[in-house]
Amino acid sequence: MEAVVEGLWSLAEEAELRRDYGAAAKCLESLLQCGASLLPLVEIRTRLRLAHLLLSRSHNLNHAKAHLERALLLLSSARSAALHLKLSAHSLLARCYHLIGAIPSQKHILLRALDLLSSSAAGGSLPPAATLLWSANFYSHLASTLVIDGDHPGALSALSSGFTAAAELRSSELQLFFAASALHVHLLHWEDPPSVEATVRQCLELWESIPFDQRQHYIGLFFYNELLQTFYLLRICDYKGAAQHVEKLDAAMKSEQQKVQHVKELIAELNSVNRNLFQSNLQRRERLSLYEKQGQLQEQLRMATGVDSTNKLLDLDDKLLLAPPPMDGEWLPRGAVSALVDLMVVMLGRPKGVFKECGRRIQSGLQLIYEVDLQHSAIWMAGLYLMLLMQFLENKVAVELTRSEFVEAQEALVQMKDWFVRFPTILQGCESTIEMLRGQYAHSVGCFHEAAFHFIEATKLTESKSVQSMCHVYAAVSYICIGDAESSSKALDLVGPVFRIMDSFVGVREKTCIIFVYGLLLMRQHNLQEARIRLASGLKIAHQQLGNIQLVSQYLTILGTLALQLHDTGQAREILKSSLTLAKTLYDVPTQIWVLSVLTALYREIGERGNEMENSEYERKKEDDLQKRLSEAHSRIHHLELIEKVMVKVQPLHEVAIRKAVAGPSANIDLDIPESVGLPYPQPAASASRLGEFDLVRRGKMKM
Repeated sequence: MEAVVEGLWSLAEEAELRRDYGAAAKCLESLLQCGASLLPLVEIRTRLRLAHLLLSRSHNLNHAKAHLERALLLLSSARSAALHLKLSAHSLLARCYHLIGAIPSQKHILLRALDLLSSSAAGGSLPPAATLLWSANFYSHLASTLVIDGDHPGALSALSSGFTAAAELRSSELQLFFAASALHVHLLHWEDPPSVEATVRQCLELWESIPFDQRQHYIGLFFYNELLQTFYLLRICDYKGAAQHVEKLDAAMKSEQQKVQHVKELIAELNSVNRNLFQSNLQRRERLSLYEKQGQLQEQLRMATGVDSTNKLLDLDDKLLLAPPPMDGEWLPRGAVSALVDLMVVMLGRPKGVFKECGRRIQSGLQLIYEVDLQHSAIWMAGLYLMLLMQFLENKVAVELTRSEFVEAQEALVQMKDWFVRFPTILQGCESTIEMLRGQYAHSVGCFHEAAFHFIEATKLTESKSVQSMCHVYAAVSYICIGDAESSSKALDLVGPVFRIMDSFVGVREKTCIIFVYGLLLMRQHNLQEARIRLASGLKIAHQQLGNIQLVSQYLTILGTLALQLHDTGQAREILKSSLTLAKTLYDVPTQIWVLSVLTALYREIGERGNEMENSEYERKKEDDLQKRLSEAHSRIHHLELIEKVMVKVQPLHEVAIRKAVAGPSANIDLDIPESVGLPYPQPAASASRLGEFDLVRRGKMKM
């Protein structure tokens, strides 16, 4: 029987090296069919190997779970079993529970594992270094579980324990893993800004402490840390700092993709050599030549990857690992990290009007997501990619609305709505975003009553004070554009409360938009000097800290209008020309028309008849262009569906496990971008294109 066991284990290993995972699984399953003739330890090892294979190379999570639970049951009665087998079984089962969304079971098994480790350490059953590594492993998983349960202090405590173990091991990269995970938790649950800042500095210092020539071996940790740093900088509205990190991320991703392609080619060649070595009719010289070639390829792979184990080389093209064994965890799959880098490029490029590059990155990200088999993915994986998908589509809606491409915006928004209807449980957090975007679309096409309705409904679907405040701001702009006394009163009722708390938000994104709308209301009250002071302060913040040229253009247009009302024609001309230049850069047709109409009034006041006529003609052409775009949007089948004052209707689902699995983020692998990054909520910017009291044709446009 011993020969049969060794033979089937060897065949399974050879099949894995050939990447024939089905054959490897069959070898192990055949061994388990031997039943009572198997020794308990043989059955345990076989079930653990088979479960690891199923978890890593298939979607068959239930079978993996059954094998692990059986192995753990056998281990409980096998006193002679090595401790590392028990720890491995606990670790794999915890991972399996996480993937199927069984969070209470995962937490229970992790606490059992830590108790086992504690008692074993007291008895000296494991070397100190191994004890510390296993401790780090279980604390990292426990922190992830606690975050999903909403116990953020508990998660930070677990991560602190893991960091202590890493420090005792004198492992800078493992310390960085725990520090970055703690930063992730802080970003998800922003309560203590000084602690967040301290963790940010700690992560930067730990990365710098890793020798430069070794950093290439921790590329997964690099992406994790850099993306978290980017999220933090976006949260505090440091866009220049964020741009520097995104440039590094983008360059690293391109380099990594080239390296992965090279590694894939080497692995393919190594697999070919391995297959040839299995042939029984090889001459001695041929076999020696193949062994020599095999050694050369393995050495090239070690040089390219820094990985010594041939088995681990098989995972290189799939995973961006964050930590050493026994952890070997990843935050996100490689494709998701690549898509997220594209998303960061879009988020930083969109406010600057770099629409061509944004469009290319949106298509790249969507293509990466569409290649994933969502139907057969684990719950957390499907939720991850669906959230990324919605964020790309949301940015596409924003870009197309800014460019006045209303039909394209319609199509992207309808896609978001359809995905939400299809996966309402996983995407429950996106419902407020969809309502907000419906409001953005309705406002952009001049349906202000409908826009206000959707913005107000969006506030009811989120608990975020930031998002609620921005929806109130958006709704206020829509009411201002309606133009009657009752609507102006509603706008004031919405803006007053958020104006009083605008300094309480992290960063200045909300403040700049609140000041903008408050300035509009002051103008309606004919308090022009106060409006000018407020708007000038908002413009300074928008220009220096946000870098959002659309918002800057809209601020300039309002200030130019104010200058004209105050008969400061010289300043009005200068301001309005700057605004028009920015609006042209954005292909923002409504704002261009808005600026042109004010310029026409300016030229009329100062008696420049020629400029007035020329400007008026250009304005008319832009009006015609906009009307064509609006008519086309209004004629499309989805127009009424998007603007109607009805919430998106879905059949309620009750998959508690799914809801639990995706409701909260994991510090290790779940994607959860802090809301203040702008995802899944849009970057704020607003404009009222025409205001009735200035004898201008009433039209409004507001975009993210």
